[in-house]
Parts: sequence; C-alpha cells; structure tokens
Amino acid sequence: MHSDDDPAPPAAFPSLVESARWWLKLGFISFGGPAGQIAVMHEELVVRRRWISEGRFLHALNYCMVLPGPEAQQLATYIGWLMHGRLGGIVAGALFVLPSLAILIALSWVYLAFGKLPAVAGVFHGIKPAVTAIVVAAAWRIGSRTLRNPALWAIAAAAFLALFALNLPFPVVIVAAGLAGAVGGRIAPAMFSIGGGHAGTEAPHAPALIDDGTPTPPHARWRAASFVRVLAACLALWLAAMLGLTLAFGWHGTLTQMGWFFTKAALLTFGGAYAVLPYVFQGAVEQHHWLTAAQMIDGLALGETTPGPLIMVVAFIGFVGGWTQALFGSESAFLAGAAAAGVVTFFTFLPSFCFILLGGPFIESTHGQPAFTAPLSAITAAVVGVIANLALFFALHVLWPQGVHGLPDLPSLAIGIAAAIALIRYRQGVVRVVLCAGAVGLLLALAARA
Repeated sequence: MHSDDDPAPPAAFPSLVESARWWLKLGFISFGGPAGQIAVMHEELVVRRRWISEGRFLHALNYCMVLPGPEAQQLATYIGWLMHGRLGGIVAGALFVLPSLAILIALSWVYLAFGKLPAVAGVFHGIKPAVTAIVVAAAWRIGSRTLRNPALWAIAAAAFLALFALNLPFPVVIVAAGLAGAVGGRIAPAMFSIGGGHAGTEAPHAPALIDDGTPTPPHARWRAASFVRVLAACLALWLAAMLGLTLAFGWHGTLTQMGWFFTKAALLTFGGAYAVLPYVFQGAVEQHHWLTAAQMIDGLALGETTPGPLIMVVAFIGFVGGWTQALFGSESAFLAGAAAAGVVTFFTFLPSFCFILLGGPFIESTHGQPAFTAPLSAITAAVVGVIANLALFFALHVLWPQGVHGLPDLPSLAIGIAAAIALIRYRQGVVRVVLCAGAVGLLLALAARA
C-alpha cells in the first residue's frame, strides 16, 4: 500500500519517439562505465520516470550480466524491446552507441592528425598513467566485491598466471573458469553463489508502467516460430555484411578481417570491456598490427573520457587501422578510418542485439536460474585476474618506457599514483581524474619547452 504522498503512476505509456529522445540523451551522458550507466538508467527509468519497476529492471540486468557483450547497452536494448517491441529495442540499443561512435571518430581524427604536436602529446603523456590507475582501480573494485572466499581468490590468481606467465589465450581462461564454476557450484554451491550485488530494497515503490505484476506484453512472449525468424534475420544480416566485405575487399582485406575478428571478440566479452581488452590487444596489436601498444593505451584513454560503453574503444582501433593502412588511398585517410570504425562497431554490437531479441522472451518467462550463477561467479573472479594482468601490462609500458631494467618515468609514476589514490581512496570520477591528468601532462610539456 502506498501513502497519499506517493507519486501517481505515469499518466501514459511513452511513445516510441518520446522514448527515442531519452535514449539519445542517454547516449550523450552515459559516462562512468557500465556501473555509472546502469545507475543513470535506474535513476531515470525506475525512480524518476517509472517506466519499469525495480524488480523487472533487476531481472533484466541479471540476465544481461550472464550474456557476452556490454551489459549496459544490452539492458537498454532489453528495456526498449520490452516497451516497444523489436524496433524499440533496436532504437534504444543503437542510440546508446551512436553518439559515442561519432565522438570517437572525431577524437580519433584529432589524435592522428595533430597527436604529434607537443601540446597534444603532453596531454596524452599525462593521461596514460591515469588510464593505468583506472585499470588498477577496476581490478580493486571488482575484486573487493566478488572475491569473497579462497576458491574465488584461487580462480583469480590462476587466471592472472595463465595470461601473464603461460600466455594462454583469453577464451581458454574464461572457458576454464566457467567450467570450474560449474563443477564448484555442484560441490560447494555456497562458495559460488552470487551475492546481492544488484539487489534492491524491499521498500514499497510507486507504481510503474511495467510493474512487478504487469503481464508480459504479447510481443515479448516466447514463440518458437518467432525465435526462428529472429535467428534467421540475425544470421542473414551478419552473412550479408561479411559477404559484401569479402566481395569488395577479399577475405584477407583489412575491413573483412576486422569484421571477422570483432565478431569473435563480441562473443567473448564476458565480464565487461576490461576482460576482453587483452584478447583485443593480442589480435589488433600483435597479430594484425592495426595499431601499436602505445596507441592502444591512448585509445583506452579516449574511451574512458567519452560517453557510451568502454568497449567502444574498438571504434578507435578501427579508425587507426583504416587510417594508417590507407585503405582508400592517401587522400581519403579520414574516410577509411571512419569506414573501419563503422565496420568494427557494427560487428561488435550486432551479437548484443541478437542475444536480447532472441533470449528476451525466454528471460521474461523464467526467474532465477541457479545453474547460471556458479559459472558466472567463477568467470567474474577470473575477470579480476585478467584485469590485474592488463594493469601490469599497462604499467610496464607506461611507467617503464625503457623496459624494467631502465629507470621509471618519474612524472608518469607520480601521476599514476595520484590518480590511483583519487580513484580508490577518494572515489573521484573517471572523467575528472583523466582530465586532471591530461592538464598536468600539458603543463609539464609547456614547462619543458619554456
């Protein structure tokens, strides 16, 4: 029962156009990584606008966490689909990504066209150690929340050693962690249960348009024929895009290989962008040589300071690869970069849309599935080790540019330590920390030229 002071439910269900305007706004303000983006959606959609109830919101989020791909973008797609069907899901998910794509294309152009200027180089020199601190803070934050017992600590340590010492492929580490969780969940289920990291309160809430007891709308109900049609459409769209690239540029062409590589990357992004970055690094830097390790770190810095999912760093990778390889000739470097950024974004996010449109009806028809929780808990523990390995990689390249046997870059070391303290101890926002680090780098560059 609600008191007289409780707000009334929204007067009318928002139209698709009204919803699209809000999703576009979210695309421009979704800073702070997945946690910040999910918090914004919760505040706006659950608390303020009351388009969806707390329970339905968390039910969708829990399943998005099980899927590969960026959970915040998938959650937006899910809610848009639940409200307005497949078109609503496509609109919500696309508008969550497109502003970030446009901004990253513009910033990537500035980086490549003017990055060698002393002032711009100084800004990036300050940002790089801050990015290293951001990755360290991510490992700390996720680890402190998820490593609740020795079994999970052991999985995290094993994942770190598998990547750092044995140089095992990232997919092998994630699959092994999932299998360990599945076995451990049967032997000691309490150790592999997922705590209420996203649990809401039991306090009464104002009525929502899609409330806890609201029946599943007709378009969101499970039908085998509908599943087959959506699956066929998803496969046809992917095949048409790959076939078009192959016919235009050949199977070994850069754009074709980008499409194939980032399709595989999209299917392996369990645990968020930080978890898949080592795999992307192996392929983009070491295998295909689309960019250098230093450029990869700069791209992560841009991804951290722009709205949208952090995995949008793939747009930077695509832009740099298309630009430096002059796919369309030396006079069309920007066009080549923009085309490559568009290609990798399409292939990275297409599976996310397909997963939601295919699995949404099943998700709506089920509640908690314990069989999912133990493997997910183990994968999350492994992700801590993966991120720790990534932090060490960045630290070695940024703080010891001459190698571990050389002297450290003292200004970078100081900036990195200060950024880590600001993020972990004082919980400052990522954007503020990166901007401050860039300003310090700029001042140091100007001082060196004075």
